[in-house]
Amino acid sequence: MSTANLPTTAISLSASIKALNRFSLFSKNSHNVKSFNRRSSRALTVRMSSSVSDPLEICVKASITTPGKLGDCPFTQRVLLTLEEKHLLYDMKMIDLANKPEWFLKISPEGKVPLIKLDDKWLADSDVITLALDEKYPEPPLSTPPEKASIGSKIFSSFIAFLKSKDQSDGTEQALLNELTSFNDHIEKNGPFINGKNVSSADLALGPKLYHLEIALAHFKQWSVPASLPYMKSYMEKIFTMDSFIKTRALPEDVIAGWRPKVMG
Repeated sequence: MSTANLPTTAISLSASIKALNRFSLFSKNSHNVKSFNRRSSRALTVRMSSSVSDPLEICVKASITTPGKLGDCPFTQRVLLTLEEKHLLYDMKMIDLANKPEWFLKISPEGKVPLIKLDDKWLADSDVITLALDEKYPEPPLSTPPEKASIGSKIFSSFIAFLKSKDQSDGTEQALLNELTSFNDHIEKNGPFINGKNVSSADLALGPKLYHLEIALAHFKQWSVPASLPYMKSYMEKIFTMDSFIKTRALPEDVIAGWRPKVMG
């Protein structure tokens, strides 16, 4: 490739590295400078590649309570968490799902989010999107081993059943407690995350759902995860305080507003 075809940042990078090389030839501590030169070269390369990368376009649900804020979709947050944990640049396009713009309906006839553009194609469904992201951007790896991928997967449906229940004796509360207890036992033996010491895709899928569980059940049922499940509670705290989670979470008032029609019927 000729110098004329290189971006300005690449030319500047090349010049900086050459300057460091020239300096190292005359340094009394040439070994230390050469080591510094190699580290600086790698750091500059990473910064350059990050600066020239185009952000990934992602359509997300807009808040219905606060203009310009992210809405309450846990599946969208799952995708955003994946982008954050992989340190990928992205550009959120806020979609008012009550008044979907025409351009959005052209690329998403069903009008659903999340929707992300990868390799000039729009992909829907958080399962499909997160798998595609992990394949295209393998570092850091986030995949969960198959034998652990379904752990905690029944918590969300159990939460919804209990949240919508009007009969205290219908067993939905106990069903949720059973799922939470099973998860508590898994984390006690295998934690702090589902796959051990490192966060994985299963955590990024479950975390937003637990956030909805905590907020919605406290508001509509005056219910919270019992103290008898300390590992469940510590897991939730660990997930909810991750920088990526704080950055991508919905406002509590949006979570409440989103569940209200389902609870009130």
